[in-house]
Amino acid sequence: MKKRALVTGGSGDIGRAICLALGTAEFEVIVHGCTHGDRAQAVAQSIRDKGGAAEAVSFDVTDFDQTREMLDQIQTAGPIQVLVNNAGIHDDGPMAGMAREQWKRVIDVSLNGFFNVTQPLLLPMIRTRWGRIVTITSISGLIGNRGQVNYAAAKAGLHGATKALALELASRHITVNAIAPGLVSTPATQELFDPDTIGRLVPMKRAGTTEEVAGLVTYLISDAAAYVSGQIISINGAQA
Repeated sequence: MKKRALVTGGSGDIGRAICLALGTAEFEVIVHGCTHGDRAQAVAQSIRDKGGAAEAVSFDVTDFDQTREMLDQIQTAGPIQVLVNNAGIHDDGPMAGMAREQWKRVIDVSLNGFFNVTQPLLLPMIRTRWGRIVTITSISGLIGNRGQVNYAAAKAGLHGATKALALELASRHITVNAIAPGLVSTPATQELFDPDTIGRLVPMKRAGTTEEVAGLVTYLISDAAAYVSGQIISINGAQA
């Protein structure tokens, strides 16, 4: 029987790559989307077209009650043993001019969303005595970035949560890790960063790929990584 994996934000560029990789790795993939439910459906269909098992779900990770209700429904078919917390947004601007809603929304999606999704899955996962939790954060949470105080705060908070939760779950054979990508090539970043800028920012002179991020996720959820937990792993082309 295939282990079940939930990927939040699975309708985005990095999320899609992660979902496709998990489908190839023989997991039953639950693709989450919120504002882009149609994209989540398309990702799930792509996995099924390749012979994998997948379904799409839609809920707002900032709404605890809605999220709990949906996760309870999902788990009637069996516990989630792999969770990839990938949902997140950014709403950039200097903090001196930042609106309260800019701060709150970014924290709600990334940090409170982590709690709202992860907490209801823990006891069922613990009962199986095997699990993998991987959270996608950002290099901004490690080194900061101008105009992203809210985003950096949310991602740094996830780093602390990762380390603490790893300690709580270690005896249950559940690993908890975070991946902090640097500059990754997506349609959005391609609009913001030209090749010359990337060359100045990244020692490897290129952006990372979504597939490279997905490859690291695949490793962290594998049996080969059973002794890797509580780690914040940055994938950044040697960007300091």
